[in-house]
Amino acid sequence: MKSIASEIGILVRKEIALEWRERSNLNGLLLYTVSTIFVCYLSFNQRQVELSPITWNTLFWIIQLFAALNGAAKSFTQESGGRHFYYYQIVSPQSIILSKIIYNALLMVLVSFLALAFYSVVLGNPVQDPTLFMACVGLGAIGFSSSLTMVAGIAAKAQGNNTLMAILGLPAILPMILMLIKASKNAIDGIARSQTMDEIMVIFAIDIIVITVSYLLFPYLWRS
Repeated sequence: MKSIASEIGILVRKEIALEWRERSNLNGLLLYTVSTIFVCYLSFNQRQVELSPITWNTLFWIIQLFAALNGAAKSFTQESGGRHFYYYQIVSPQSIILSKIIYNALLMVLVSFLALAFYSVVLGNPVQDPTLFMACVGLGAIGFSSSLTMVAGIAAKAQGNNTLMAILGLPAILPMILMLIKASKNAIDGIARSQTMDEIMVIFAIDIIVITVSYLLFPYLWRS
């Protein structure tokens, strides 16, 4: 039997090949993100109001949150039950959930940095520590993907109920988004990185815990 690492590699390449062939998920996420940012720009430009740094930061993470929800929602529902049964025969459930998490994380990292670039062009960029802010963006993208991928699997077992995904997903990532807002606000204000390490370590720990829990619990969900 193939090792989990080789199975994950094959499944991730399969996900990337399918996305490159159809590009429906990526195009949908980019369209949602660009449209939302442009609507924000029109709203504030119409009132001729300059965004404060805290408003700029909060809006950015709200956009990222709902982009992650939209992206992860299709993790399992876009594949037929027959394909799931085929996967059940040839690969381990751990490989499936880890490959989904890795693929969604790569997708969200790409979308997040493209969104940050467009967001900065349209609404300005008050960030004084770009490196720290981009680290927050990367950790946030990975955290959102890992949390919501498992939730998407649960929702898919409930006949693809997107309402269930929203109900389960938002409480799961609420602590993470609070830490992300605080850490990224420090990056905007240019506060010393040493004062932000606690938040960064908490976010990193949440990412590791969520991935570990998904690895341990997904086989029980898959067998059901």
